[in-house]
Amino acid sequence: MIAIIDYGMGNLASVAKALEFLGVRARITSDPKTVSHSKALIFPGVGAFGEAMAELKARRLKDPIVASIREGKPFLGLCLGLQLLFESSEESPGVRGLGIFPGRVRKLPRSKGLKIPHMGWNRIELSSRTPLLAGIPDGAFMYFVHSFYAEPKGSEMIVSTTRYGRRFPSIVWNGERLWATQFHPEKSQRWGLKILENFLKVVSSC
Repeated sequence: MIAIIDYGMGNLASVAKALEFLGVRARITSDPKTVSHSKALIFPGVGAFGEAMAELKARRLKDPIVASIREGKPFLGLCLGLQLLFESSEESPGVRGLGIFPGRVRKLPRSKGLKIPHMGWNRIELSSRTPLLAGIPDGAFMYFVHSFYAEPKGSEMIVSTTRYGRRFPSIVWNGERLWATQFHPEKSQRWGLKILENFLKVVSSC
């Protein structure tokens, strides 16, 4: 079973509908036991870093999420679900993230002619290939809505970048079965659905 983690801050229905379109029914859940027993996890998110971490702790979801990642279960973080995998965020000083990736989350700088949040279609520029990116062309357009971006310690986990005022990671990967995207694949039409399809292939191969 694929679990879509519900901590009160995600586009859960959109993600579930995209998976259903691809022929897979996922379970939306906030139950820690269900998360622990799921074959794969999708971790969406929209909102503030600190509030999200508070919800994860209040719902007793933090530990089963981290344990599932360490067990090597297929895992896909989306938007805020990418940022929460890092150690901290400028959005919520003093709040610790999940700490899966070393680094912090920073606010997008304001530049002339660029609005914050970064909202709309933008290109992803591929720096390496992983199973999640099978069939995805360099320069594919994806849909973004965010005001913060991840700043990893080191570049080895970055598999694609996007430019909006500055270049930032748009996909990160732990080298195994964990990926996270700063964009919303469930809203990114053809190429977003292809990314979700590729993730489902990884799940089915486990």
